[in-house]
Amino acid sequence: MSQTVRKHRRLALRATVAALATTVVGAAIGIALSTTEASAATGGVTGFATQNGGTTGGAGGATVRATTGTAIHTALCNRASSSTPIIIQVEGTINHGNTTKVSGSSCNTAADKIELKEISNVTIIGVGGGAVFDQLGIHIRDSSNIIIQNVTVKNVKKSGSPTSNGGDAIGMESTVRNVWVDHTSLEASGGESAGYDGLFDLKDDVQYVTLSYSTLKNSGRGGLIGSSESDRGNSFITFHHNSYSNIDSRTPLLRGGIAHIYNNSYVTLNESGINSRAGARARIDNNYFKNSKDVIGTFYTSEAGFWQVSGNIFDNVTWSAKGTDTNPAGPNPTSNTSVSIPYSFALDPANCVPDVVSRTAGANKGLQVSDGSCTPTSPTGGPTSSSPRPSSPGPSSPAPSSPGPTQGGTNLSIGAGSDGSSKASGTSYGDVRDGNLSTYWSPAGTTGTISIKWSAATAISRVNIREASGATGVIRNWRLLNGDTGAVLASGTGAGVVTFTRTSMKKVTFEITTATGTPRVAEFETYA
Repeated sequence: MSQTVRKHRRLALRATVAALATTVVGAAIGIALSTTEASAATGGVTGFATQNGGTTGGAGGATVRATTGTAIHTALCNRASSSTPIIIQVEGTINHGNTTKVSGSSCNTAADKIELKEISNVTIIGVGGGAVFDQLGIHIRDSSNIIIQNVTVKNVKKSGSPTSNGGDAIGMESTVRNVWVDHTSLEASGGESAGYDGLFDLKDDVQYVTLSYSTLKNSGRGGLIGSSESDRGNSFITFHHNSYSNIDSRTPLLRGGIAHIYNNSYVTLNESGINSRAGARARIDNNYFKNSKDVIGTFYTSEAGFWQVSGNIFDNVTWSAKGTDTNPAGPNPTSNTSVSIPYSFALDPANCVPDVVSRTAGANKGLQVSDGSCTPTSPTGGPTSSSPRPSSPGPSSPAPSSPGPTQGGTNLSIGAGSDGSSKASGTSYGDVRDGNLSTYWSPAGTTGTISIKWSAATAISRVNIREASGATGVIRNWRLLNGDTGAVLASGTGAGVVTFTRTSMKKVTFEITTATGTPRVAEFETYA
């Protein structure tokens, strides 16, 4: 496509947005939840965010209410540590005028964005009349186990005024693990020339992320995975039941890694759609593409990407001819790779995807999901009219100093024994089972083992490895072992919640095989 044609299409995009702006903003702010309150949809996480130990966000932690960006930052900073679980219920409009930097040992915030940096175990969920982040992006960096749900993020700029988050509505970068973004509305009012960047960008080592039941619209760029052809360490990303409309390109752009893209609705993709390049592999199942151009392929590069396609519908889709830097999958898309998916998922038939997505995707839709047969339904653990309000109107009360049973049930490590490999000076094996996040065990080097042990066989199915403040993300590769037999119960990357088949044993061992520095394990929690 010529630069002139691209320019004309971008101008058309801006003209369309200008005509609809009042309606779009009014809808985003005026529609309330179908219930008076909402709670995190525990158990509702899907896709790759279920892997690597799963994603629970702030489940089990204190619930606080925030009506300003400053209150969100204060809630994070009032926690006992950077990993103390917390659920932040947000209502109202969050903008530059009410978002300031807040300091504390459990947070690292900034005034020009909602900053989730060097933290873990957090849920941000819109409640009541809705949560709108107006010209203010959400930035996740060096963090893990995060849930963002039922919020609108709109008109975030990287140039002009005001600017926020590099122009990304939601952006993740630098060693991020296990994030679930669900039922969000992400929107801009034009392309790069109007000051906007991506709606959903992931770069510099981001893994195990799911974007579900969300709307992305009126933008030059939907989002990317990998910021350059050399940034190929981002992987294991799921996109399902999302609505993309009036987007120029990047729905998404994939550089390296694996993505699963299913049951999404795409309308008016002006230049290109799913752009798999630089060795990326995408599995693309039962999506509906309408009134769009070059919806699958490798574009704007000679470095090939790959795709496995099945069950998709192409309704009035046009395709470019192949060229040096253009390799469209159509007009008759066929697979050129195979991608194995490790989790279970139910596919809606592609012909009903536009309807079911229009009824479920986006903020303020009651967190409804599809049941796999094109019928919207309310998820278990979703919003209920009896969900309690937080005990105080804002996050003024500090979080409890002990972690408590954050994964449900009793933490069986409390009162048990512990041992491990050589420990660093000034640390103790017992610090991982004392319920105190300010104490920790470290190995003598960057690798080592820490164990919880009981006098009698104890059945467990979950553990939670919680890193100390200032060391979040240091642990990389690990194995969880049955200390009685040496059998591997689970393995993965990054600390957090680990689930496995319920097993009885007298000793369970967490083995750190690689790390970016000296690990600090504050708590090794175990649950039945």
